[in-house]
Amino acid sequence: MDRRDLDALWVDSNAPTRRNSTDSLHAMITSSSVTATHDDRNHVPKGTDLTTMPPIMERVNPKLDVEKNLDDSQNAPARLSLRERLHHFTWAWFTLPMSSGGISLLIYAQPYQFTGLKTIGTVIYSINLVIFTIVCLAMLCRFIFNHGDVTSLITSTERFAIPKNSTSYIWATEAIFWVYVVVTFVLVIAQYIYLFAGPSYALQTMMPGWILPVFPVMLTGTVASVILEMQHNINPLPIIVAGLTCQGLGFSIAIMMYAHMIGRLMQSGLPSREHRTGLFMCVGPPAFTALALIGLADRLPEDLVSDQFAIDVKTVRAVALFCAIFLWALSFWWFLIAGITVALSPPKHFHLGWWPLVFPNTGFTLATISIGNQFQCAGILWFSVVLSILVIVTFCVVLYFNIRAVIVGDIMWVGKDEDADDH
Repeated sequence: MDRRDLDALWVDSNAPTRRNSTDSLHAMITSSSVTATHDDRNHVPKGTDLTTMPPIMERVNPKLDVEKNLDDSQNAPARLSLRERLHHFTWAWFTLPMSSGGISLLIYAQPYQFTGLKTIGTVIYSINLVIFTIVCLAMLCRFIFNHGDVTSLITSTERFAIPKNSTSYIWATEAIFWVYVVVTFVLVIAQYIYLFAGPSYALQTMMPGWILPVFPVMLTGTVASVILEMQHNINPLPIIVAGLTCQGLGFSIAIMMYAHMIGRLMQSGLPSREHRTGLFMCVGPPAFTALALIGLADRLPEDLVSDQFAIDVKTVRAVALFCAIFLWALSFWWFLIAGITVALSPPKHFHLGWWPLVFPNTGFTLATISIGNQFQCAGILWFSVVLSILVIVTFCVVLYFNIRAVIVGDIMWVGKDEDADDH
C-alpha cells in the first residue's frame, strides 16, 4: 500500500483543521458489521492492536468537506446570538494574546531602535492586556452561559510596566514567577496524565498542536531571564535553577513529540494546505530554549562560588551560546520546512491554527537577536530585523483575517471550530 494512502485526511485539503485531529483516525478504520458510537469514531480503545487495523477504503464523507461546511447555509443557522456564538469560543483563542504579546517583546528587543519604538511597544502591550482580558471574559462567559497565555503577558509587563531595579516590586515579581512555575508544572503533568490515561492515539492522528501543552512550562526559562534582566536586586540562583529546570523539561517533551511528528510526515507525507500552518509550532521549542539559555547564563553572578563547587561564569556563558546556536539551527530547519510547505500550498480558509505563523516565530526572531548581540555581528542583527518585519506583517495579516472570520461567521459558528465534535 502507498504510504500516502495511510491517512487521507492528513493530505486532503478538504479535510477541516477545525475538528479534533483524532477524527483522522476514523477514516482509517472501516467496518461493515459494527456501527461505531461517537467516542469510537474519534478514538481507538486502549489495548487495540493497531497493526491489525483494516485497510483504508476510499469513501466520501460530506462532513469532511470544508468548503461545503463554510458555504452550505442549509447545515447551519443563518444567524446566531452572541450567547450562541460564545458557545463555540475555544481555548485556541489564547494563541491571539500569545502572538500580540510576542510582538510587543519583539519590538522591545530590536537591535536598532528609533525614537518612539518603545512607545509603540508599550501601546501594543496595552492592547494585548485588553485582548487577554477579553479572551478570558469570553471564555468565562462561555462556561457561564453554557453549563456543561500568560507567559508573554508576564514578560511584557516586566518590560513595559514595572520600573527597572525597583525594590518596591520585588515581592510581586517573585510571587508571580513562583505561582507561574507551580501552575505550569502541575498543568503539564495533569494534561499528559489525562492524555495517557484516555483513549489511544495512533501515529496517524499526530498533529503539531500536540506540542502546545509544553509551551507554558517550557517558557519558564524565558520568563526567568527577563525578570533577572529587569530586577537586579532579586537573588538570581533560585530563579535560574527553576527556569532551567522547567525549560529543560518542556524542551525534552517537545523533542519526544518531534519523533512522532517526523514519523507522521515520513509515513503520510506533507499535510494538507489547511493544516500546514501548524508546522510552525515546531519552530518554537528550540528557539525559546536557545533564548533562555543565553538569558539565564548572562544573569549568573560573576562570583558564583560555594563550598561544593566553583564555576567559571565566562565558560558557562560560552557553552550556553554554543548550545543556543545548535538549537537555533534546529529551529531554523523547521522554519524553512514550514515556510516552504505553506508557500507551496497556502490555506484558503481562516482558522485559529493560523496563529502559529506568529508566536513561535517571535521566539525564533528573539533568539536570533540574542545570538547577534552576543557576537556583536551586524549581519545577524540585520537578519533579525528582516525577520521582525516579516513577523509583524504576518501578525497584521492574520489579525485581519481573524477579525473578518468572526464577522462573516467562519469561526465561532456551528461546526466550524475546534470543538465541532462536542456539539
